Amino acid sequence: MKISRVEPILIRTPLVLDNAVPHASGAPKNDVHTVLVKVETDEGVTGWGEAFSNAGWQATCTALSAIIAPRVVGKDPTNIAQIQADLHRGLYNTGRSGPVVFAISGLDIALWDIAAKRAGQPLYQLLGGSTRSTLPAYASLLRYGDAKMVVDKIAEALGRGYRLIKLHENKSDIVRAAKKACGDKVPLMVDCSCPWTVDEAIAISREWAELNLAWIEEPIYPPDDHGGLARLRAASPIPVAAGENCSNVFEFKRLFEIGAVGVAQPSVTKIGGVTELRKVFALGEAHGVTVVPHSPYFGPGLLASMHVCAASAREVPIERYYCDFAETPFGEQIIPRDGVFTVPQEPGLGKDPDPALIAKMRVD
Repeated sequence: MKISRVEPILIRTPLVLDNAVPHASGAPKNDVHTVLVKVETDEGVTGWGEAFSNAGWQATCTALSAIIAPRVVGKDPTNIAQIQADLHRGLYNTGRSGPVVFAISGLDIALWDIAAKRAGQPLYQLLGGSTRSTLPAYASLLRYGDAKMVVDKIAEALGRGYRLIKLHENKSDIVRAAKKACGDKVPLMVDCSCPWTVDEAIAISREWAELNLAWIEEPIYPPDDHGGLARLRAASPIPVAAGENCSNVFEFKRLFEIGAVGVAQPSVTKIGGVTELRKVFALGEAHGVTVVPHSPYFGPGLLASMHVCAASAREVPIERYYCDFAETPFGEQIIPRDGVFTVPQEPGLGKDPDPALIAKMRVD
């Protein structure tokens, strides 16, 4: 078997919005853009991956088509470890983070999809198997910047069966209102999105101490100030979570060695795919650090995270960006029911995306 084609596909999925309009980077958020990675083989087996994109999707797509594809077309897609090693070593001078690593991540996810399809098994079986058919989801609310909107969304999420809630807010009045809405039985996490200096974050963590938060996430800027995170963790009465902006396992190694985080959050679309995500799980276990992947995705990135977590020895909650779509190419498998994800049982990551919806949502 050989790789015959690697194709980046950008899709736009509109959100179903009510009066609570979320924001991103100061502007209303009306849709989600996803860079899919379609890997075709000469034996007719196709794999689907996802590369982190956000606002930089153009660079990620270029990296896939101009840098990654020429290096892997003609290679055996089942030689995943060797392909990973060759790409990382051959491209280290383009940077150990950013679009090239995002592109490698998407490719790697697609290669694992191919491997599991070829084996006729769901991916988690190739990763060690699992006794679980479901995983708890946590509602990762979008940013609203308004206490009433956040409280209304928490009530809605709890009504849908979620039993863990995360905010993307950093104002004390909103966090306090959210904690009151959650009560003492529903864990509340707060993703601050890197707003503060270390000293400011220490002050905020002490101010929020009585709220008994499950964790405070990405509280300082820049996110790669690992020493600053270690200072914060040593002083904070709240557990510190970070890692979505780490782009290789060596960054996690440093975080763990200096005691910078209690909860590590690697992102499968940024870290190097399934291959590297598994390494972070193993490293976290060796250092006594809980690993809960960052997974605000709606396609192969989410599905790959589910499979890796399902194969973990402990139960890992899955992040689900709390928003609705009128339609999505990946259908019901990316939608939790009663706050629970069902682990896909089809060979590979799960059901392939609907080609008609891919064509409809594609951005060229």
